[in-house]
Amino acid sequence: MTDTDADAVAAGDADTSGEDGDGGDFDDVLAAARALLASGPLCDHCLGRPFAERSFGLGNHERGHGLRVAVALADDTDFEPGAAGDCWVCEGVFERVDEFAERAADAVADYEYATYQVGTRVPPLAEENDRLLREDAGMDPDAGEPLRKELNREVGKRVGQVTGTAVDFDRPHVQFLLDVDADRVEATVNSAHVYGRYRKLERDIPQTEWPCSDCRGSGRQGREACDTCDGSGYLYPESVQQLTAPVVEDVMEGVDSTFHGAGREDVDALMLGTGRPFVIEVDEPRRREIDVRRLESDVNAFADGKVEVEGLRLCSHEMVARVKELDATKRYRAAVEFGADVTEDDLAEAVAELDGATVEQYTPNRVDHRRASMTRTRVAHEVTGELDDARHATVEVHGDGGLYIKELISGDEGRTEPSLAGLLGVDATVTALDVLSVEGEDEAFEQPEFFLEDGRGDGDSDHVASDDGDGDGDEE
Repeated sequence: MTDTDADAVAAGDADTSGEDGDGGDFDDVLAAARALLASGPLCDHCLGRPFAERSFGLGNHERGHGLRVAVALADDTDFEPGAAGDCWVCEGVFERVDEFAERAADAVADYEYATYQVGTRVPPLAEENDRLLREDAGMDPDAGEPLRKELNREVGKRVGQVTGTAVDFDRPHVQFLLDVDADRVEATVNSAHVYGRYRKLERDIPQTEWPCSDCRGSGRQGREACDTCDGSGYLYPESVQQLTAPVVEDVMEGVDSTFHGAGREDVDALMLGTGRPFVIEVDEPRRREIDVRRLESDVNAFADGKVEVEGLRLCSHEMVARVKELDATKRYRAAVEFGADVTEDDLAEAVAELDGATVEQYTPNRVDHRRASMTRTRVAHEVTGELDDARHATVEVHGDGGLYIKELISGDEGRTEPSLAGLLGVDATVTALDVLSVEGEDEAFEQPEFFLEDGRGDGDSDHVASDDGDGDGDEE
């Protein structure tokens, strides 16, 4: 492959099809070239662009130059070079390719990035001229390629040369938009993502920020401080998000961040064992090449024993959807209090009935105000129980994601069938709940293709908003 070919492929050059386009044989090509040249002053790019589908490995400017030479030889006339700055079609825009590339590089000079993409907004008049050029020459209006596509490619190749980075048409770190008419270069710095697992070691900490509903997070009711949140704007002063994301955002020098969790536990539940998968998405990061081990230590120091993270790794944007959508199973440990005495045999029999049972749960009373009213069917894959005394037991459940554990124990006034309370015939209440593990049902969350081992976080222009979803079924 020649250097020209390599540059074309690196920038997504469509000029490598090797297929014949409009124009037929050599005489037809020359006739079309003569007609194009007769339309007015043309640069080599605009002369060659209607033939973009012809001849492997050439740029349009090379096609245009070759056509000028071929016409001059065939007609035995003096050779006239292309009218670069006076082209009636593009009005000399290709003379500004280097300028646009330099301005694009300057726009993100303070950012670390390894991949980019270039788009252009071409003046409507130039696009119309590009169409009329072909029509006036009797060619198909869609012959070759559009002006915008060639400009994208030519500026894109130059940006790569100037910055030493690679084009990425899927999820680049930065995206450039060149508005030719407005003489403006816009740069968008896409998100970076950090994956890990967290353990929540203290109760009464929600996963994400919980703004006060009475003052809508403002901290005030009229001129006075909000009585509900004591003026803080939050129902809970801390969250897993607030104890982790600010550190990641600060290290990557971003402007904002979003916390995405694989479900969520109750506010009053602990998250122990192997922890819960999460992704922190950092907006407009200036730094992407970070030491994730040091970051992990920094986050844990900041969280001060309330939350711990482990296994931090730079990941692709696809990991956000994965932690939110992958089918997962969870293990729980519940401290249970009974309303009447229970024997070991009674507990063993009830637990055996629940073990492997298919459970139908109508939307629990405690979340009915923000969950759709419907019956959900989940499986309690494994249930064990041990009596502490006649009124207290420890029950462990391995269940489907979305299985409401507190209601599996209490029955929720008949909304959950079967339930431990219903099988025992006594009231049963969860007094403390711990989540012990969150794992993929059919495969692990941590698949190699989702991680960026070279330290370069990918970009993401499609920001995924945080939501509370159905979570684990044990969300408050």
